[in-house]
Amino acid sequence: MCATCGCSDDAQPKVVNLQTGQSVSVDNKPMPADYSHDHGHLHDHDHGHSHDDHDPGHSHDHDHGHPYDHGHSHDHERKASKTISLEEQVLAKNDKLAERNRGWFDGANILALNLVASPGAGKTALLERTIADLKKEFNISVIEGDQATLNDAERIQKTGAKVVQINTGAGCHLDAEMLATGLKQLDPPRDSIVFIENVGNLVCPALFDLGEKCKVAILSITEGEDKPVKYPHMFRAAEVMILNKIDLLPHLSFDLEACKKYALSVNPKLKIIELSATKGDGLELWYAWVRQLVRAKV
Repeated sequence: MCATCGCSDDAQPKVVNLQTGQSVSVDNKPMPADYSHDHGHLHDHDHGHSHDDHDPGHSHDHDHGHPYDHGHSHDHERKASKTISLEEQVLAKNDKLAERNRGWFDGANILALNLVASPGAGKTALLERTIADLKKEFNISVIEGDQATLNDAERIQKTGAKVVQINTGAGCHLDAEMLATGLKQLDPPRDSIVFIENVGNLVCPALFDLGEKCKVAILSITEGEDKPVKYPHMFRAAEVMILNKIDLLPHLSFDLEACKKYALSVNPKLKIIELSATKGDGLELWYAWVRQLVRAKV
């Protein structure tokens, strides 16, 4: 199990290049033994005995004739300690790989934006419209993240943009290693934009840096105005919150001002853009922000 979020460590994620049809597996196994070999033995070797039984300085669950049980509370403490330690190592490994991705993006002068949202918030629709409106201005390519299917990647392919699909299997987020594998297949040109559509999830993608310039959190007004305070880590990690499907506002009991107040209470620096990816309302504000980031890289 992933120590950070509980998704399966044998999910066997794969990358599918829609241009070539090639499918490549991602080596997303648990960390190698030499990475965390501090002799805390967070990996499971089978030496015919339990590491807990040989943890010096700690009480063991042996029966020494004591009239009381002194093992259980310490067992819980050790398990909690191991979980925290493994989580820190998982994230540390990911962050190291993310820095490599970031250096690669910087070296190629590529703007990478990580789009995060709940399922159905409109990430793919926003990408379709953005590519259609900006493809004469910028070279845009896309990495799609989903647990299964090529559906979203096929939608993006119809826009004419280069796209690869990362299927995470039982995984609930993209990580830096998956992205690195996807980038090898995507092979985006210099001086371009790469949009990363993460797996639909407002929890774990907040924790995993991919090497992107920034995260863009997309919130549909059909989801309720309290999402930023329900999922504060995601909106704290983002630089922009897009309020999508704003054209539906007259038909919903959505409190727009309350939503923005909630979001700014979590992240006072958060830029908020209201738009409709399908109707086109507010898209120029989104495009202006993208252009500003592109100019800053030149």
